[in-house]
Amino acid sequence: MRVRELPLAARYRDHFEGEGIDELYPPQAAAVEAGVCDGENVVCAVPTASGKTFVAQLALLSADGPGLYVCPLRALAREKYEAFAELPGVSVGIATGDYDSAAAELADEDLIVATSEKVDSAIRNRAAWIEKLACVVVDEVHLLGSGGRGPTLEVTLATLRRRTTDPQVVALSATVDNPGAIAAWLDAKLVESDWRPIDLRTGVYADGTLSFDDGTTQSVAVGDGTTQAVSGDEPTAADDDTAATAALVAAAVGDGGQALAFVRSRREAETLASTLADERVAEPADIGREAAAVAEELRQTGTTEQGQRLAEACAWGVAFHHAGLRSDHRAVVEEAFREERLGVICATPTLAAGVNVPARRVVVRDQQRYTGSGTEWLPTLEVHQMAGRAGRPGLDPYGEAVLVGTPDDHEELWDRYVDADPEAVESKLRDRAALRTHVLAVVAAGFADSQASILDLLGETFYAHQTPDPDLGGVVGDVIAELIETEMLASADEPGVELTATALGAQVSKQYVTPETGRRVVDGLRRVDRMPDEQVTALTVLAVVCDTPDMDDTYLGNSERASLYQFVRRHDAELPVEIDERDAFESWLESVKTARILLAWTEDASVAELVSEYRIGPGDLESRIERAQWLLGAAEALAAVVGVSVPEIDRVRGRL
Repeated sequence: MRVRELPLAARYRDHFEGEGIDELYPPQAAAVEAGVCDGENVVCAVPTASGKTFVAQLALLSADGPGLYVCPLRALAREKYEAFAELPGVSVGIATGDYDSAAAELADEDLIVATSEKVDSAIRNRAAWIEKLACVVVDEVHLLGSGGRGPTLEVTLATLRRRTTDPQVVALSATVDNPGAIAAWLDAKLVESDWRPIDLRTGVYADGTLSFDDGTTQSVAVGDGTTQAVSGDEPTAADDDTAATAALVAAAVGDGGQALAFVRSRREAETLASTLADERVAEPADIGREAAAVAEELRQTGTTEQGQRLAEACAWGVAFHHAGLRSDHRAVVEEAFREERLGVICATPTLAAGVNVPARRVVVRDQQRYTGSGTEWLPTLEVHQMAGRAGRPGLDPYGEAVLVGTPDDHEELWDRYVDADPEAVESKLRDRAALRTHVLAVVAAGFADSQASILDLLGETFYAHQTPDPDLGGVVGDVIAELIETEMLASADEPGVELTATALGAQVSKQYVTPETGRRVVDGLRRVDRMPDEQVTALTVLAVVCDTPDMDDTYLGNSERASLYQFVRRHDAELPVEIDERDAFESWLESVKTARILLAWTEDASVAELVSEYRIGPGDLESRIERAQWLLGAAEALAAVVGVSVPEIDRVRGRL
C-alpha cells in the first residue's frame, strides 16, 4: 500500500512523501485495512520501530474533529509534539503540567499532545475541549499494567469514552501477551504483528561466545587487559560482565554502528560510561570532532560535577543517561545520539520506555535490579523493550540485542528472555490508594453520586473487563467510608443523590493531589495555624508539603544521619510534626532532607553546591523543585478551604 493511495488530504500525502515515506510498512497497511482512517477503534500491537507513530498520524489526520495523543512521559510528549508540529496546516498544542487547570487554551488546537496525568486532570477540571475530541490515540497502552500510571490511564480512558460522543480510540503497544483483551475492552480491531523494518536477532553472551536465536554464534575477544577490576586486585563477576559489555559495544561501534548498554543503576551507568570512554571504544566510529562539539555544548550549560563527567565521557563518543541528569543534558545526549554524534549510551532501563534512540546493538548487562529486600529479575516485557531499540531504520542492515550472562545462567536467560513471550497486561486498579484517588475524582467531577454509580463507571474499566465478577463493591464501600472520615466526601441531602464531594474533597481533586496528600497537607496546615507566628518559616511550609506521598522520596544515606539529626534539633520549633514510630520516622527524616534542600535552593544555593552537599542528582533537584511548586500551590488552595492563613506559603513558592 502506497501513501498516495491513502484517504488523506493531498497536503498530508505530499508531506509524508517529502519525508521519504512512500510505501507503508505491513503493520501500517494492516491498520489502514482495519479502518484506522475510517474512524474504527484499533489496537496496534507491534514491535518498536515498526511505524506506530505513523498509524497515530493516520488516525488523527483523518478524524472528523480535534484529536488527542496521550503518552506516558514528558520527554516523549515533547518529541511527538515536535513531530506533529511539522504537519502542514495543523495546529498542535502540548500539555504536560499545571495539573490544577483545565488547559482551556488548547480548545482551538487541531491536535493535542498530553501525558495521561494531564488528561486526567483536565477531565477533573471539566475542560470543554475533552467533549469535542473525535479521536484519541493512546501510546504505550500496555502501561495499563503499571502500578503507578496504570490505574490513571485506565480510568482516564473509561471516562473519556463516556465524556465524548463515540470517539475513535487507537491504542498503540509493544508486543504483549494479551493484546486481544485490550482490543476487546476498547471494542477495537486488533492489528498484531512481529514484523520489523530491520531484522532483529537476540542472543546471550557467556564465556567468550555469543549465541543468537537464528542459530549463529560469534566469538568475542574479552580480557585484553584494558578493563580494570572495579574492586580489589582480582577481577570479580561484575568486572567480567563489564569487560564483556565493553567488548560487545566496541565490536558494534567498530563495525560502523552505535550501541546502547543497559545497566541496573545510575551509578553503574556512569561507571560504565567512564570505563568505555577510557578504553576509547568509540574511536573507530570516526566521530571525534562531533563528539567534542557535544562535550562543549554540555560544558557551556554551566554544568555540575556530574555534568562535567558526562562532558568528559561525551568527548570520547560515550554518554550516560538516567533520571538524575538535568533534563537539558538528557535532551542533548538523545539528540546527539540520533544525529550519530555519539557512539554509545550507557543507560538505566527507563530509557527503553522513553524517547526514540535506536542503535545497531543493544547490550543488556544487568537483568536484575535491586529492591528493598534484594534483587529481582526484570520483567520480560521490559527486556524486550530494550531489545526493540536495536536496529536503526535506513542506517543499519540488522539489529542485535545481547544479554550478558555466564555459563551458569546462560540457559535461564535464554528461557526467560529470548524464547519467552512478554507478560500479559493486568489491571492494577484494585490498589486501594489508586481507588481512593479515582473514587474521589469521579464524585468531585460530577460523574457519579452514589456507590452504585461509581461501580457503574468502574464497570467500564479494563479491570472490570478482565474480571467477570469484579469484587470491587466491598473495596469501594470501604474507600467511600475513608473519604467521608477524612472530610472529602459527605452524604448528600438532595433526593436521589447519596454522595457529594465536600469543598475540601473538590479542591483536593482539582489540585490533582492524592487524598492522602490532601489529608496530610490539611493536618500540617492546621498544626501550623496553632504555632506562634514567629516560628512559622519557609522550612515550616516546605516540611508540610515534603511529607506527602506526592513528593518524590530523597535517599538518605547513613553518613548523612548525624548531620540531619543536628539540623532537626536546631530547627525543632519550626517543624510542624512529632513522629516517634520508627517506620514513619525514617520516612519523615527523608522528607526533612528534601525540605532542607529546597530551603537551601530558596536561599540561593547553586545546583552544584546542592548536588555536592546532599548527594542528589541535578535531575532529581529539578523534579523536587517542580513538585514543591505544585504542592505549595495546592497547599495554598487547601488552606483557603479549611480557613487557615499561612502567608509564608506564597512567599516560599515565589522564591522557589
